[in-house]
Amino acid sequence: MVSPKLSDPSGGNGVSAGQPRSIRDAVIRLAGNSQDGIQTIGGFLARLAGRSDQDVMTYMTIPSTISGGPSIFQVRMGTGDILSAGDQADVLVVFYQHSYEEHLDSLRPGGVLLYDTDHVQPDPEDKRFTAIGVPITSRTIEAVGGAAKDKGKNIFVLGLLARIFQLDVAKLTALVQERFGGRAEDIVRNAMLAFDAGYAYPADNIRDCCFRFDGAPRASDRSQVTMDGNQALAFGLIAAGVRYGAAYPITPWSSIMEMLRTELPKYGGIFVQAEDELAAVSYALGAAYAGHLAVTGSSGPGLSLKMEALGWAVMAEMPLIVVNVQRGGPSTGLPTSVEQSDLLQAVYGSHGDTPRVVLAPRNVEDCFHVALEAGRIARKYSTPVLILTDQSLATRIEAFDEPDLAGLMVAAGPDLAERAADFKPYPLDRLTRHAPPGARIATGRFPNVTGLEHDEDGHPSGNPAMHARMTARRREKIKALGAELPPPDVHGDAEGDVLLVGWGSTWGPIREAVALLRQGGRKAGQIHLRHLHPLPSGLDGIFARYRDVFVVEMNDEGLYGFGQLATLLRARYANPAIHGINKTDGLTFKVREIVDGVTGHLGQEHRQVTRPPFSR
Repeated sequence: MVSPKLSDPSGGNGVSAGQPRSIRDAVIRLAGNSQDGIQTIGGFLARLAGRSDQDVMTYMTIPSTISGGPSIFQVRMGTGDILSAGDQADVLVVFYQHSYEEHLDSLRPGGVLLYDTDHVQPDPEDKRFTAIGVPITSRTIEAVGGAAKDKGKNIFVLGLLARIFQLDVAKLTALVQERFGGRAEDIVRNAMLAFDAGYAYPADNIRDCCFRFDGAPRASDRSQVTMDGNQALAFGLIAAGVRYGAAYPITPWSSIMEMLRTELPKYGGIFVQAEDELAAVSYALGAAYAGHLAVTGSSGPGLSLKMEALGWAVMAEMPLIVVNVQRGGPSTGLPTSVEQSDLLQAVYGSHGDTPRVVLAPRNVEDCFHVALEAGRIARKYSTPVLILTDQSLATRIEAFDEPDLAGLMVAAGPDLAERAADFKPYPLDRLTRHAPPGARIATGRFPNVTGLEHDEDGHPSGNPAMHARMTARRREKIKALGAELPPPDVHGDAEGDVLLVGWGSTWGPIREAVALLRQGGRKAGQIHLRHLHPLPSGLDGIFARYRDVFVVEMNDEGLYGFGQLATLLRARYANPAIHGINKTDGLTFKVREIVDGVTGHLGQEHRQVTRPPFSR
């Protein structure tokens, strides 16, 4: 069932004006300055959705300067699968004139414009939207009073939205009290005064723009959890058995580090803030040498600084998880914007031949499960595993079924079982099994662990034949992992005109783009790669079933016209049908950008693609 548009006077269901109209989902964009607390409003809405058995996805932009500046927070919430934050907003809340001018085009025709009359003067001739003017700033000051001035206008707006969308006030009140409960009593009181003032604001045009989300039951009976990607990844690392780690602060990785610093001691572990990136990865490798599964992490610039020690980790064959929360580059680049431009660095960044594993989660829930997969691979193959998440996933809030932690938690601790007399740490005929200090070895000879090339016992060796054989065994174990990976699932048409290939946070927009292409008459499918290096088996057979293969990624098309994953795929399969759809504006993909990229490449032969009602 497709819900009616917000602009439909009857809601398409016979409901008269002034009565709440039933909708399936809505996109709410909040535009102001970073000091206005719009991220707080969005966070409350997202967590309310999670506690109300709704689906939710958020998107935000924040300035990279300490002084702050223009910022947005977009929430898409409702029933059914929500795969993207939405191309266009149904409701746009603007706090300032610059917010109105910069974001009005993001509001779809027929949507609702909610603006602060104390700071915004909209164009009275623009009749494309339903405009609701509210003196947000002055009413907040009136409600809260005292020295607080306009502090709390974000909570006032939350009250307005609660009224417009008939939200559960009791649950929202509980969320507000949870958020501010640890502070002074007057802060909680002022927050509730602002909320109540917004909810009770008298305006006829608000009464005529009230909506109610459909109460469709969820498919799962498991309770939901609501969190952002960095939180999910941190919890996944703990579940994977990580108890030790080290890092240096950098946006947008830092919240993982701060969470692990708080949580690991509860499990008998420790996380160290190092003096720099090289020290951080070296501390983590010390924990790995001691037999523990350890983690370090950063963003693109920090990963560059870790590369020398990562070369040692490959040579010594140490199990290690390395998290890279990608941001715009190069250099300092766009610290608070999203990009997927670190793939080639992750695969090839170190000097010499350093084969290692690279994974990428597709959404917030998958951040948790990718951490588990990284731990499994790091242990089994005794190798560094890099996780490429990104700024979009790091800050995005989603609700998903609570994982079965009892069945997923991995026991932590070093493997101190006795090694037999024939034990070799780097055998040529099987996988490495590191012997940490304290493990009994029947021969009584503890193996060497070094960054020098070595023989099977770990003793340094400059023998040309030995170096060739050791280089091959480090390569072959990664190839063995690739051989055991099943082909990715194909969504949509199993063969036909167009296959869309993606990795990381582009999963949702690509899936919605496939739906639009199919509605427009195209036979289209999608695969999404979690394992980027080595690649899973069977990709060549999937590619052969489509006339054109488009790789959708947030990086530059490069000197030769292909993004980073497209370059790897063309090098691997020599398939001229592989093309790239790329962008480097620091923003996530809109569904329409992907559809236009496909149809633009195919030229005049494509059929017209139309959106279904109430679809972004």
